[in-house]
Amino acid sequence: MKKTFPLQAPGKDDARVRDKIRHEVNKYVRRERNKPLPEGFTWWSFACRVGPSAEQATARSLDAVAGAIDSVAQDGATTVYIEIVASPSQRPSSRAPRHTADT
Repeated sequence: MKKTFPLQAPGKDDARVRDKIRHEVNKYVRRERNKPLPEGFTWWSFACRVGPSAEQATARSLDAVAGAIDSVAQDGATTVYIEIVASPSQRPSSRAPRHTADT
């Protein structure tokens, strides 16, 4: 998804407009996660960028996208650019490998 959203709509509270943007982002992420993975991959990873425009967008984690939308709105921008690209990858291991000293 590469899209520019307006942060203001006539007759709507700005907070509700941001809620609608977050809802659309979450809907896109759910849709992508439900797609079948190619063989050899274990999960979908998401590369995200958020900013007032495509040129000013900075990389963010998927968890930070919602906060970044609010941050862009507080800076006085009238639009927010959101780019989220899904790619299959391997799930990182939850544990670091144990290393034992040879004695």
